Amino acid sequence: MSAVVVEQGTVPGAASTDAAVARALVAGDPTRIVAFGPDGAVPVSTFLAHVRGVAALLPDAPFALNLCEDRYRFLVAFCAVALRGQSTLLPPARTRGAIDDVRARHPHSYCIGDRDDCGCDTLRDAAHAPEPPHYVRLPDRLPEHEGAVPMLAPDALVAIGFTSGSTGVPGANPKTWSTFHTGTAQNLAALADLHGEATLPVVATVPPQHMYGMEMSVLLPLLGNVAVHGARPFFPEDIAAALRDAPRPALLVTTPVHLRSLVESGVALPPIAAIATATAPLTRELAAAAEARLGCEVRELFGSTETCIFARRRTAHEDAWTPFDGVRLQPVPDGTLVHAPHLSEPRLLADLVELDAAGRFVLRGRQADMIEIAGKRASLADLTRRLLAIDGVRDGVMCQSRAADAYGVRRIEAVVVADASLSDAALLDALRGSLDPVFLPRRLRRVAALPRNETGKLPRAALDALLAGRSTEA
Repeated sequence: MSAVVVEQGTVPGAASTDAAVARALVAGDPTRIVAFGPDGAVPVSTFLAHVRGVAALLPDAPFALNLCEDRYRFLVAFCAVALRGQSTLLPPARTRGAIDDVRARHPHSYCIGDRDDCGCDTLRDAAHAPEPPHYVRLPDRLPEHEGAVPMLAPDALVAIGFTSGSTGVPGANPKTWSTFHTGTAQNLAALADLHGEATLPVVATVPPQHMYGMEMSVLLPLLGNVAVHGARPFFPEDIAAALRDAPRPALLVTTPVHLRSLVESGVALPPIAAIATATAPLTRELAAAAEARLGCEVRELFGSTETCIFARRRTAHEDAWTPFDGVRLQPVPDGTLVHAPHLSEPRLLADLVELDAAGRFVLRGRQADMIEIAGKRASLADLTRRLLAIDGVRDGVMCQSRAADAYGVRRIEAVVVADASLSDAALLDALRGSLDPVFLPRRLRRVAALPRNETGKLPRAALDALLAGRSTEA
């Protein structure tokens, strides 16, 4: 479906909820700042000129994989694709294998990026050519075209997000403009206390291709009074530099992996409005350390590619999650149904939850995550949390062996990143203090780093490959 174009001055507000009304590709007047960086700020007028210019370069095809590394160029490309009436495909990773898999599902597609190597992990995929077929490389100087403010029909299919594969094969999740619009209004309401009438600067370490990154660093600046830093800083020094580019204290959108690195780095940081984190479990210890070290609130967000963000908590002080307004959770035998204003129908999550009278919830693991050994049940997620709580453990995961032992039992295995001062014996002694003996890991493997993807998730295939290697008997 093609975008419906209207004249400037008829742009509806970001919080419009009338599903029958076409909605602007970007909200606000022409002077509102969409993005910023070391080279200055980009207003809506310049941004839309770039969108129109890039749209004129794109081929005729129903789908485009947006592989842009630069966040501002991702925004421009995403909107240019929508302006052409096409849908953006968001691969679960930017490795050549993930790109090829998504394109195999959508053969009438092309790739768009801002680097000669298309942003693929060429070290990991060195056997492949660096450019995928049908690759559109954005010019260094973005073209600009004049025109009206584009409007999109509410049922326009603007994106298809793919799950990370942390629990199996990545799944496709279509997103309409109405879904994104309504969900973004909820996210904006949840952040309103951070900035009032002023523009909220956002610095994000997460890739925009991930749904969390899409919601918090692409849709927020498109549809709200938010401006995003155009880069994707990775190292603590780069994050500090990006935060200093902000005109006022910024919201840092990150992951627990990046947050731990930032807390432990000792790098001097400017004042931060707040920190949002998601994609992997955040321990209370890390949340408290981050609040003490960085001097701001850490808000953990809950959601998924299927549901988008729908709840939050201040992890340093609470265990229960608070759903956004209008969101209702319904426990069912296979998990939890999520009812939300931005969802056309309830979506099933594999997570098991316990609700209180106010509708707040506590996670109790996943149905597929529950294991039984010797007649005793436990959650692998809970076992992993106990592992991560041990002083000296930097990262780790507990999982059940794929193969059974001589007694027909699939035992627990642990993969750990830990300080050299923490011996295997001391680690196991610490676990004995909180675990039933049947859930102690029978094999313990130490590694320099877990094979997490760029959002901090641990794909099951990568974990299986790691466990297939040599392990140390504990």
